[in-house]
Amino acid sequence: MKEIVVVSGKGGTGKTSVVASLACLIENKAMVDCDVDAANLSLVLSPRVIEEKDFTAGSKARIIQEKCTQCGICRDMCRFDAISQDYIVDPFSCEGCGACFFFCPASAVEFKTGLAGRCYICDTPSGDPFVYAELFPGEENSGKLVAMVRTEGKERAEQAGLSRILIDGPPGIGCPVISSITGTSLALIVTEPTASGIHDLERVVQLARHFEIPSAVIVNKSDINQACTDSIEKYCLQNNIPLLGRLPYEKMISEAQRQGKAVVEYAPDLPVSKAIRDISERIISIYKE
Repeated sequence: MKEIVVVSGKGGTGKTSVVASLACLIENKAMVDCDVDAANLSLVLSPRVIEEKDFTAGSKARIIQEKCTQCGICRDMCRFDAISQDYIVDPFSCEGCGACFFFCPASAVEFKTGLAGRCYICDTPSGDPFVYAELFPGEENSGKLVAMVRTEGKERAEQAGLSRILIDGPPGIGCPVISSITGTSLALIVTEPTASGIHDLERVVQLARHFEIPSAVIVNKSDINQACTDSIEKYCLQNNIPLLGRLPYEKMISEAQRQGKAVVEYAPDLPVSKAIRDISERIISIYKE
């Protein structure tokens, strides 16, 4: 099974727009949104949730009022000021260090793993399986939730006999990205022709190489700064990274998103739609069933 993850060095490069269009063009695949902090691929795919699974992570403290003697030790030990004057723990301020639990002389502190997010298993109007998740505000371990989403997506793909998984990865190079790209067949990096875009591209390439993941590049809004686009092409050539395509700037992409559609289905005759179709054909030719 081939897993293709679309990533970017930062948010706002058009990564999800590219994934949404590729999802319309590539067949025999399941889809996964690994951007668990801000999943939005579902806004375009219009999925129907068929199953929900809880994600537990990150222990939080809770003071049992019936046992509490209000000695103040827990408040003195807490470095995050998470315990109020009346000995109530603020779950958003609590970092789960456990100091109050270990030092409470009355054993009045519970320290349990809590509900941190949810994973949604869906089907789509096209019949393709789709899995995404949401991490609740203030919660941690997003990398583990990403791993859960990928596992569920792979199981659904195997059950349906599909040969590809298309992954919408999170931005950056942190833990969620590492969890998204590990073990994949291709890291498809979406960048833009700006100085920061080039820098972010280099960081993602280094990350992919560290985990021995083949990478390829798409330059979005390639016509807004030709000099930077040339620099990206030169970088790809020098580092033996395939440049799969250049997408011109197109205002209609935003309108397509407002209508809940990918640009290739909303306006298939636009130059950007043609460029994305060319990219999808290259991907399909590389990863034949």
